[in-house]
Amino acid sequence: MAMARAELEALLRTRKLDVTLTSSAAWPPADDDRVAATGWPDLDDPLGGGMRRGHLSEIVGERSAGCTTLWLAMAAAATARGEVVAFIDTHDRFDPMSAEAAGVDLSRLLWVRESGQADRAGRAVKAMNLVLQAGGFGLVAFDLSDVRGPALRQFPHTTWMRIARIVEGSLTVAVLIGAEHIARSPGGATIALERGSARASAEWAGNNARNRRLQGLTIRPRVISMRTVGAAAGGTRLRTTAG
Repeated sequence: MAMARAELEALLRTRKLDVTLTSSAAWPPADDDRVAATGWPDLDDPLGGGMRRGHLSEIVGERSAGCTTLWLAMAAAATARGEVVAFIDTHDRFDPMSAEAAGVDLSRLLWVRESGQADRAGRAVKAMNLVLQAGGFGLVAFDLSDVRGPALRQFPHTTWMRIARIVEGSLTVAVLIGAEHIARSPGGATIALERGSARASAEWAGNNARNRRLQGLTIRPRVISMRTVGAAAGGTRLRTTAG
């Protein structure tokens, strides 16, 4: 573990991200309310201003529900505040060009890539732990969207308890991204993204079958949190654009 941490610290220094190796930097500003805005104002309201720092939260939803869109908005907002973010990518699906187009400052992003092989999921969890232990990140996301349910359930529940314990009391927002509920700390939130059921929720471009393409979807996030009252019903309608 000590060797792995040393390797991570060396990588951070190479990327000139070694500011993340200390939590003594004057970040975030003193007036920060220990919440981090998501970049979607309509979602921040039911969250009480944003995602809570020092807690483990999760974003859950099926394919094309907007999980990636929300994560990119959060990362863009974080880097715009001058924070450093990390993304643990279990299946090497992250697209830097899309992230940059969404406003993410790639020079402030640590991207940990895994191949998605069954024996690599454990390595991804270790990477998540090492990044959180390094400290100083404003946002750390662990993408488990493409990890199959049976493989995901092989992790003992103590895995997520340990991650929540590491981030506890820090200035980091830790987020799990998955197709189904995984875990969150008592002070964290679950943001469930659901595609609209009405046909009008899908927006199409093109005037015939040959050039018709999906342009966007209306999504309905539901905030499930011990801190939030009434947000579990209805939710907010937000729009995500397809590539």
